[in-house]
Amino acid sequence: MMVSVAFVLFTSCRKTDTSYTVPPAQENPGEVIPKSAINAFVHQQLETYGYFDWKMASDTMVWSALLHGDSILSVGYTTNSNADEVLQLTGQQAVSLQPVRTATSDKLHFMQLHVSSYATVKALRSSPKIRYAEPVGYGNYMRDINPKDAAVSSDILASGCGYNNARADLVAGTDYTVISPTAKLSWNYSYHRIEQAWQRSTGQRVKVMIIDTGVSPQQENLGGAFNQGLSTGRTIQKLGTYNSSPDDPCGHGTSMAGVLAGPRGTDGNTAGIAYNCDLAIVHAAENVVLLSTAAINGVTYAYVQGADDPAVKIISMSMGTLFSSGQIKDALAYAYSKQKLMFCAAGTSTSFFAGFVGVIFPANQPQVVAVTGMKDNLKDRCDNCHTGSKVDFAIVMQKSSGRNPLSIAMTGDAPSTVGGSSVATASCAAIAALVWSKYPSYPRDSIIARMARASGFANSRSNKFGWGIINADAAVGY
Repeated sequence: MMVSVAFVLFTSCRKTDTSYTVPPAQENPGEVIPKSAINAFVHQQLETYGYFDWKMASDTMVWSALLHGDSILSVGYTTNSNADEVLQLTGQQAVSLQPVRTATSDKLHFMQLHVSSYATVKALRSSPKIRYAEPVGYGNYMRDINPKDAAVSSDILASGCGYNNARADLVAGTDYTVISPTAKLSWNYSYHRIEQAWQRSTGQRVKVMIIDTGVSPQQENLGGAFNQGLSTGRTIQKLGTYNSSPDDPCGHGTSMAGVLAGPRGTDGNTAGIAYNCDLAIVHAAENVVLLSTAAINGVTYAYVQGADDPAVKIISMSMGTLFSSGQIKDALAYAYSKQKLMFCAAGTSTSFFAGFVGVIFPANQPQVVAVTGMKDNLKDRCDNCHTGSKVDFAIVMQKSSGRNPLSIAMTGDAPSTVGGSSVATASCAAIAALVWSKYPSYPRDSIIARMARASGFANSRSNKFGWGIINADAAVGY
């Protein structure tokens, strides 16, 4: 998609009015900027700067994005302001805006308004009381999806879903080895010396939260059989911030839980890396690409929930998007202030990302540890994994044959497999749980420091893979 030079110059204009005076009401611009032009501008900024923030766009573009989407504007206000002042800035529009406020939004100083007026957009964005004003759910409307086009709908609207089925082609000695009691050890664990690290730590007394698509209620290993075999005395908590249900309609969240915390049991399933950690798993979005207002809200609320749980030490999220979100940034800052150690996926390419292979949001944020996947040749990224200078660690998760690590399927005791930077992130968070379990009094930064010193590029950080492949045994230490 192309965009004219004149349009680029127009849309790159930044607001300059910093007074408290609300600009006079204006007629809406004569034309709404089409989706194709907005999308072209988004990708241009990604190519130029490696990220996209709605502050890069003009008032007209933000207003146009609202009209193309669900018309919901997420508005972050300064800490010395309040929600009533935000409504006052909208003038005569206030009565019809029907603000959406929750305990979480009040805590993070944002609210959501239903906005269709250009004057309202301009008034909010020009005020120093407003930190951001974003069309929060535009990503869900970027493309014109024909409901009858099952292939496109599956790719974009169900990204990362539908693949967590048991595999009948796994080969003993190649894809896994059997360990006591009768669990399976995924082929990639040897690259990180997981089995050796287990001699000193298995994640006990560390609670990890996974923010994802939930957990399958049919999977006993993440339910009634969470404690079995060598996995004992731990807890699993199932939460829902997307639609209040913790159930996983997608499959992705279940697979992440399996990689991170699956029991080392007696039923023949695969053992998670931190098989004795406590687990909280949140159904926060419909799929792994955060597009809708409901998904952005779900993730925002999940981070705050994790932050407010004093038992949670680590938060892992294998989801992301092209668009920076003020709400999620605020939630990350809030969780970081509560000393949470957060891991996010650097990105796994789908057609939605349209060739962008840099580190996606929120893995590109300073409060989080970004993780990507590597092939078993120990030098190349996985076929679809994103890399970049903001990556912190890498996990081996793709064989030359294409085989990915084992995980827990939606039901039953036969393992599934899972790939992308998603499995890398859950694995890295699990290694952190092993380390923190061994050193429970250490602060967050010391845990990361131990992991970095035990990684392949400890002496010369890579601009693609960060500190590189982690030796969990060395990170846990003696």
